[in-house]
Amino acid sequence: MAKIGYLSIGTNDFDKATGFYTTLLGEIGGKPLMPTSAGLIYRLPEGAMLMVTKPHDGAAATFGNGTMIAIQVDQKEQVAAMHAKALELGGSCEGQPGPRGAFGDFAYFRDLDGNKLAVYYSTQM
Repeated sequence: MAKIGYLSIGTNDFDKATGFYTTLLGEIGGKPLMPTSAGLIYRLPEGAMLMVTKPHDGAAATFGNGTMIAIQVDQKEQVAAMHAKALELGGSCEGQPGPRGAFGDFAYFRDLDGNKLAVYYSTQM
C-alpha cells in the first residue's frame, strides 16, 4: 500500500512559522513530532504528516502558484474555527468559511510565508 507520508512547507522565518503551525494544528490535535536538521515535522490525528522547513538549498522559500494543502477536519464547526485561528495568528484570508456546493464546507487561508491552505469538512470525501 502506498500513501503520502508527509508534505513540506517552506519558510523564511522558522520560529514564526513553527509558532503559527504549533498553535494552528493544536486546534485539531496536531502536535510537533520530530525536529530535523532544517525543520519540524508535525503529526496530525491521522493521515499525512506536515513538515515546516527551511529550504535545503539555502535559497529563499517561496510558495507555489497553484499549490495548496488541504486539511480535512472531523466537525463542520472546525472549518470556521481553524480559519479564524489562522487569521488571528497573522495568516491572510483566501476564502471565507462556508459551503462549496455538494462538496461540503471549506475555508482558505495563507500562512505567514504565503503558503495556501484549505480546511474542509465533507461527508462526501
